[in-house]
Amino acid sequence: MCPDNRKKKVGLALSGGAARGLAHVGVIRVLQEEGVPIDIVAGTSAGAVVGAIYAASRDAAVVMRHTLDVSWKRLAPLIDPSFPWTGLIRGKKITNVLSGFLGGDIEFSDLKLPFACVATDIDTGEEIVMDRGLVLDALRASISIPGIFTVVRREGRFLVDGGLTTPVPVNVIRRMGADLVIAVNVNPSLSAHMAKSGRKRAGARKNPNIFQVMMQSFYITTGSLAQSSLANSDVVIEPDLTNIGAGDFHKASELIALGEKAARKAIPEIKRKLKE
Repeated sequence: MCPDNRKKKVGLALSGGAARGLAHVGVIRVLQEEGVPIDIVAGTSAGAVVGAIYAASRDAAVVMRHTLDVSWKRLAPLIDPSFPWTGLIRGKKITNVLSGFLGGDIEFSDLKLPFACVATDIDTGEEIVMDRGLVLDALRASISIPGIFTVVRREGRFLVDGGLTTPVPVNVIRRMGADLVIAVNVNPSLSAHMAKSGRKRAGARKNPNIFQVMMQSFYITTGSLAQSSLANSDVVIEPDLTNIGAGDFHKASELIALGEKAARKAIPEIKRKLKE
């Protein structure tokens, strides 16, 4: 229980999910509209990007503006091939775009909210929580899906996507001091995805491209780990994204709307727990 003489600190834990991470934007927008305080933010991969933009601005409208017009057509020029390979993409161009979203190469101490993001040490398999230094360096590590992005060297470690160890950073946000943890998981469980997609015939869908295959494979393998992470949260928001793939960046408006829909369903529970 939170002591009576102070309000509960609300922590928001945002999962990875590639394109599905755009649903986080809709969730944040509803929480802000409903007056739900967000005191601490932590994110993994796509959730780290959305969380950092919000922590820098404390304004859902700013997050919306930066993420609404996202598509493969806009992302394609940002792909900078890497030779020799530890991944297909160096990520320098994407890092420059993220710098524009954040308003420059800022440090964690410059953010308006306490924020942390998660990466994975590819040598040891350790969870690496980043909450100081340059935000862009940390984000670049957190989004480094193995095989797609090159690994990031940071403080003597080689880092890849945080989803390998921490798909939803619930325990991270607890350690940061949150009394009430709202976890947002944008990756549908494998069973739900199979139940819905199994009713379709292969010929009814376009063949996925290599990035979609690699991203979806990554999220399938980390799905059970994500579900176990959610057990330590107080409120779980899981938008119904079973019809949307990890590479469907062109569906930004739909993803944001589905995030809003899921968040509105959770508002009564959140407000009840804030009053407890």
